Amino acid sequence: MPKPRRNSCWTLYQAMTLIGVCLVAGTAGGWLIRSGWTPSASAAQTGDAALQPAPFPSQPLDPARMKTVADAQAAPLLKQLQADPGNADVLTSLGNLYYDAQQFSVAVDDYARALEAHPSDAAVRTDMATAYWYLGQTDRALAEFDKALVYQPNYPNALFNRGVVRWQGKGDNAGALSDWRQLLATNPGYQAREQVEKLMARVQNDAGATTQTSR
Repeated sequence: MPKPRRNSCWTLYQAMTLIGVCLVAGTAGGWLIRSGWTPSASAAQTGDAALQPAPFPSQPLDPARMKTVADAQAAPLLKQLQADPGNADVLTSLGNLYYDAQQFSVAVDDYARALEAHPSDAAVRTDMATAYWYLGQTDRALAEFDKALVYQPNYPNALFNRGVVRWQGKGDNAGALSDWRQLLATNPGYQAREQVEKLMARVQNDAGATTQTSR
């Protein structure tokens, strides 16, 4: 089943290729987008917020080890916060570190503090919403996706992730398909377009099968 993904480009875990942050069709982990994945060269030239998927690791990673690495990498950022406690960029970087380490409650706290300074940042709000989803807080996740889309109505990662959460969290196939249609219509250069179209076909087929069964 697809999962929402975080948006932003990460460096700490490029070598570790973390579970749950890449786009691999048909897998249980790896669909929800984190907000700033590095776009392809063509997408960067056109300004499209397309995504650069990362590969799955060959073997599952140890959550305790992931947190230990994240804590070590967070140390210099925490020192920066001592001098500038409200620095939104540093707080966002901390949120990204802990999201990629699957420490979602810590990530939510850091993203929330970053949004106090910049509440209209759709990328950070989308990442926070996605972290809420992984914490099992479906309604809170949807509320934050909605807010992100108020600030940036066609933000592709919010549309994709909200569609996944509507589908998986609420069984709202129509809502999911509406989000993905809007995503593709308003972001023609979206790098994962083919995968989104396949996902839409899957949801439509599932909905058709359910309808036939209920008759």
